[in-house]
Amino acid sequence: MTQETAAATTDAVLDREETISRDELEALQLSRLQHTVAYAYDRVPLYKRKFDEAGVHPTDLRELSDLGKFPFTTKEDLRLEYPFGMFAVPQNEVARIHASSGTTGRATVVGYTKKDLADWAKLVARSLRASGVRPGMKVHNAYGYGLFTGGMGAHAGAEALGCTVIPISGGQTERQITLIQDFKPDAILATPTYLLTIADAMMKQGIDPASTSLKYAVLGAEPWTEEMRHELETTMNIKACDIYGLSEVMGPGVAGEAVETQDGSHIWEDHFRPEIIDAFDPTVVLADGEPGELVFTSLTKEALPIIRYRTKDLTRLLPGTARPAHRRMGRITGRSDDMIILRGVNLFPSQIEEIALRIPELSPHFQLELTRPEGQRMDQLTVRIERRGAVTAEGSAAAAKVLQQQIKIHVGSSCTVDVVEPGSLERSNGKLRRIYDMRPKG
Repeated sequence: MTQETAAATTDAVLDREETISRDELEALQLSRLQHTVAYAYDRVPLYKRKFDEAGVHPTDLRELSDLGKFPFTTKEDLRLEYPFGMFAVPQNEVARIHASSGTTGRATVVGYTKKDLADWAKLVARSLRASGVRPGMKVHNAYGYGLFTGGMGAHAGAEALGCTVIPISGGQTERQITLIQDFKPDAILATPTYLLTIADAMMKQGIDPASTSLKYAVLGAEPWTEEMRHELETTMNIKACDIYGLSEVMGPGVAGEAVETQDGSHIWEDHFRPEIIDAFDPTVVLADGEPGELVFTSLTKEALPIIRYRTKDLTRLLPGTARPAHRRMGRITGRSDDMIILRGVNLFPSQIEEIALRIPELSPHFQLELTRPEGQRMDQLTVRIERRGAVTAEGSAAAAKVLQQQIKIHVGSSCTVDVVEPGSLERSNGKLRRIYDMRPKG
């Protein structure tokens, strides 16, 4: 830890809930959980129907482990209740509405009361503070604004912390660079792949990304690896931390990573109760430390309480460190619905990123293309990845062979590797598409 980082972690005033004991936290969770389950049952017809069908009642929740008796909520539930069937308060008490893009089906709609918005801002502020951001800093917010929760959620949290917010939103990369140079922000909020896009664009303009005023990056909205953290920190001379959230549960700020440890995001368990389940047998609740699918129950939400929401994110729960009472999430390894099954082997884009960034000749810019050649029954994977700028054709060929071998060893599947010219693959303007499925449908 640098002296600057150490100083940034010692002048933070923590919320009382960040400092309580695990026993105190679990007592608070139980009280809030009992209220939330009864509140959802009384106010949201879907929950009354699901609880009744499962043969459970809010009074059955006498201890934290009883939560496993209650049914899950899924994205499909929210889609079926579109637009406002999941709301637990009258329309005139809903202060704001956000929604997903709806690109894979009906949009999922979420609402917030004024108290929900205040709680959200408080938790984003807590996450930013944990990641090194301090009152008075200038914060460049490159998350997208609009119906997506990222932009406005991050904005409100930074303001609640006492920062000066630069609300640039996503895209307009050239303008992003101009404002970073002119306004001299201390911190940037973005997806990791978009920050990488900004750094690459700076280098093309002859600007050293390590020379800017930026000291901290708080990155989320997509899985990223320790190798990507190293790439960004080295390239930009910053400390990069994770922030986690999803719209259905709240938005960004459900969990945040501490800059002094950088060992995974602490879940703010005074507001959310996490579980890990077996993604293939959801009746099995797994112990801390075991990998599986992350499930969340909200403990304080008014407009849209959420009970046992299946996130599809794959991770594990670990003991708290910088915030001892609050458990940490391990790195998100992928989403169960984004998993590629290639000739019987499960594969996630983050695995390719982790392996590729250990090979000096290769850049973090890659795409995965799935095909099934005509007349063949087996799927084929092609990894298209850019070489670093100074790498020769011979170096590219050697690096391709190493990547192909390492994927075979560590993932267990064969693939083709195509090393392409720098700048030839699509760049992120927010969330980056990694997988291109070209296989015949049906």
